[in-house]
Amino acid sequence: MADRFIEPDTPELRARWGTFAWTEANAAKAKDIVARYPAGRQRSAVMPLLDLAQRQVGAEENTQGWLPIPVMEYIATYLDMPVIRVVEVATFYTMYNIAPIGRFHVQVCGTTPCMLRGSDAIIDACKARGMKKGHTTADGIWSFTEVECMGNCSSAPMVQINDDNYEDLTPERLNAVLDALARGETPKAGTQEPGRHTVEPSGGPTSLVAMVTENHDYRGEW
Repeated sequence: MADRFIEPDTPELRARWGTFAWTEANAAKAKDIVARYPAGRQRSAVMPLLDLAQRQVGAEENTQGWLPIPVMEYIATYLDMPVIRVVEVATFYTMYNIAPIGRFHVQVCGTTPCMLRGSDAIIDACKARGMKKGHTTADGIWSFTEVECMGNCSSAPMVQINDDNYEDLTPERLNAVLDALARGETPKAGTQEPGRHTVEPSGGPTSLVAMVTENHDYRGEW
């Protein structure tokens, strides 16, 4: 996994993001999020609010978004909590980007199931397009991170790109997805294996086959 470093709090950064505030739409969402928690427990909303803030930054930059220090300070003030507690959450969970990010964040799983199914070739395909772990390409389109298991072991190897997963990949299938994204298209998310819909065995299920077309009750047959 690539090292994570928080973006330094420079005068330029503070000039850009020091006046961050919710948009009108996000202010309403933030209010609804905080209301989910009991009185006095509003700090529990820190994770969804960080996600909301990251998405607002991303909407301004046409990227997945990230969390500058002034934005984390805004969340801390909003929830009446020490800023270090917000920073601890943002730096612990890799769902939060703590440095500027490209338009598409390509996160490749390199854990054992994906590795055994060819994730090294997927990483090589990313490198062939100029991607480097922990960096953004010069054109600002791709950011590349190698991550730990994201729970798609039955359809390995996989990558997550922004909010979507792409599974059952080969280098050729990955390149087709990346080419489509670069053209401004929305490629099909999920498995890229023809004829496969979720994580059923390739070629069709081998058990509970009566469940394919309807909700079959097996209890009387066991």
